[in-house]
Amino acid sequence: MSNTEHNPEEQVCENRTYSTAGLSTGVIEASSGVSFLEPRLVPLGGPRAMTVKRLLPQRARSLVGAWCFLDFYGPDDVGSTGGMRVPRHPHTGLATVSWLFDGAVDHIDSAGNWATVAPGDAVFMNAGNGITHSEFSTDETTVLHGAQLWYAFPEAHRFVEPSLDTHRPVPVSGDGWEARVFAGDLLGVTSPLRTYAPISGAEIRLEPGTVLEVTVPAGHEHALLPVHGAVRFEGEAVPADHLAVLDMGATQLRIAAGDEQVLALLIGGEPLNEPIVMWWNFVGRDHDEIVRYRAEYQTEMGFEDEDVDSLRFGTFPPRQPDPLPAPELPITRMKPRTQPSKS
Repeated sequence: MSNTEHNPEEQVCENRTYSTAGLSTGVIEASSGVSFLEPRLVPLGGPRAMTVKRLLPQRARSLVGAWCFLDFYGPDDVGSTGGMRVPRHPHTGLATVSWLFDGAVDHIDSAGNWATVAPGDAVFMNAGNGITHSEFSTDETTVLHGAQLWYAFPEAHRFVEPSLDTHRPVPVSGDGWEARVFAGDLLGVTSPLRTYAPISGAEIRLEPGTVLEVTVPAGHEHALLPVHGAVRFEGEAVPADHLAVLDMGATQLRIAAGDEQVLALLIGGEPLNEPIVMWWNFVGRDHDEIVRYRAEYQTEMGFEDEDVDSLRFGTFPPRQPDPLPAPELPITRMKPRTQPSKS
């Protein structure tokens, strides 16, 4: 999925939660150490566009482990919203992870991959050195509901060749719970999907009144997104559509359902511990890198005539919708900003 904002801000990302006093979106902190990140509404296109709830990145916090982007959307009536219609657009230095609860999305990319993403399918698009792709909800889809995440590649892997990896996790279950582990190691299951950073991710379903304890590495950060149903994370009630975040140190996570069934996403990972600059759909390390990525993309797509000597973003099948142009760059140089003081 593309970040389709017309004036995207650069994000200098760190694995920290900051005070957001006076900011329009931010963080609610509980005494247990759990922080709750508020969603930001972002339309995915024109006047008849699907709106997503963006939970990462934001000013309060930009990373959970290496996870640097999380959009949550639906359930949307595709007949009213138009569904997902995101033409060809670029990515660098990251992997996109698609996970659906309802509906289906067709994926095409410049590495020669075609895939239809359905509920229960984990689809990891590894952008690496550079890729372009498109995403359109299928003609048969009437309701679209899901999430898309990105995780940033560490320095050692960020220039790998682009690829697409898919896996349909087999559910693992216990007394009153069921989970599908799509990344990393959780609940005694190891996902076979290759990742370039130590991350984890799972869909979790709980019956009413169920308490699930998940053993995790003490050196990882974790976050829980309630998709449906009232849930408590580490004893704290998680507000609807918020992301509950817990820093390193815990070796067990306690997830508890209330009086109704719960559907949630759990993600985690080792802190990236590398400064990254995110702008539009690019992840880089500094201003000059982002400027170069944009110039190469704009030239390859025919929007501008820049002096570039690479073909970073590959070729695309014929008779596809026109690609998205990149927004204008910020008028000031992108650089690490002074973060708000820690509360």
